[in-house]
Amino acid sequence: MANFSKSHVPQFSVEVYQNAYLPEGGREVNAIITVTSTGGGTTGGVAPADTGPRPVGSGQGPDAAVVLMVDCSGSMDYPPTKLRNARDATAAALDTLRDGTRFAVVAGTHLAKDVYPGNGRLATADAQTRAQAKDALRRLTAGGGTAIGTWLRLADRLLGSVDVDIRHGIVLTDGRNEHESPEDLRAALDACAGRFTCDARGVGTDWEVKEVTAIASALLGSADIVADPAGLAADFTRMMENAMGKEVADVALRLWNPVGVEIVFVKQVAPTVVDLTDRRTGAGPRAGDYPTGSWGDESRDYHVCVRVPEAGIGQEMLAARVSLILPSASAGEPPQTLSQGLVRAVWTDDMVASTSINPQVAHYTGQAELAQVIQQGLDARKSGDFDGATAKLGRAVQLASVSGNADTAKLLAKVVDVVDAVTGTVRLKARVAEADEMTLETRSTKTVRVKK
Repeated sequence: MANFSKSHVPQFSVEVYQNAYLPEGGREVNAIITVTSTGGGTTGGVAPADTGPRPVGSGQGPDAAVVLMVDCSGSMDYPPTKLRNARDATAAALDTLRDGTRFAVVAGTHLAKDVYPGNGRLATADAQTRAQAKDALRRLTAGGGTAIGTWLRLADRLLGSVDVDIRHGIVLTDGRNEHESPEDLRAALDACAGRFTCDARGVGTDWEVKEVTAIASALLGSADIVADPAGLAADFTRMMENAMGKEVADVALRLWNPVGVEIVFVKQVAPTVVDLTDRRTGAGPRAGDYPTGSWGDESRDYHVCVRVPEAGIGQEMLAARVSLILPSASAGEPPQTLSQGLVRAVWTDDMVASTSINPQVAHYTGQAELAQVIQQGLDARKSGDFDGATAKLGRAVQLASVSGNADTAKLLAKVVDVVDAVTGTVRLKARVAEADEMTLETRSTKTVRVKK
């Protein structure tokens, strides 16, 4: 475990939004937990607009290591501009690295090869190593198959070879993961989870959305489509700026629950929907940790649902205690508690109090349903169930309209003709560009923040 300098740890705050009141016999308690980190001196997910990325060579920030995994399979030659754009994008990402950042470039086919600096090592970013890495990129050629799990395992070995605060990967692929089994990829993701974060990008339209989004979900990174390879350089620059903005890694959301309280689910709901329920690791009696990955200056929302024992009118209990935990830097040291919040349950016979839904809970319940019905609608469309697809995508249009998720509404309008957004009345378009359908599927989990 790397040593975290106190100067690198941002200030974390936890805010709890819930309706604590339950009717007699009520057992389910929902809360939205807003976690905000500030003061790390970085520009993460929601930094003020007037603060740009740190200039290259500024030398600020924690120790970081990054591995860029570039698809070099045979399909990257069709058209030839695809590999050229991938090389240019990787070069642009290298230009965004802070001086002193450790890095490597991996060429991915059915094998994985660290093409720079090579021999299982990481280079240290400066003007000379960037130039050498770009020379190595120019020599990349396309040929062979695709086995992304192999690339990730090599990235894990490289990133694990140095003692740094932040470990991050970027995967670019243009095709399906055809040269290893789904079980092999799943095993690689399980092996890498918690060891580094990773962004995943699909270029063109010949890759599998569920594979790319599974990589990002398992490794707590972002997933997106770059339908036109010409857009890769700008996207890679943004990704690397975000990675360079991270200040602290391995932050866990710890849930402690009293005797008799069950955890129903724990989900990140903003900026994207990620179900963390099955990623719990034990942290002492009645406590469990859920991974949140790396943080810079940013804010995220989590939906926690617990089931409490029945109680009588007028009774009150602590339903859960939510803590943000930074693991200990060395053996024998206790973990650091960064912030805490409490989830309560109060039983009342006031029907107005017990039946009102907290606005934050209502908003994110709708956003999670929106992500789900988009996936279900697109799956139904692919399988030929056009009535089912129309119903699900109509519901998606309705939810996007109600919540003000304009970006998702625009993507939906490329797949369906919207007759009435308020009622969710739509018609499936007869012809849909493959890139539009894949963009909707890839971005279906992106949410809008509730207006507080």
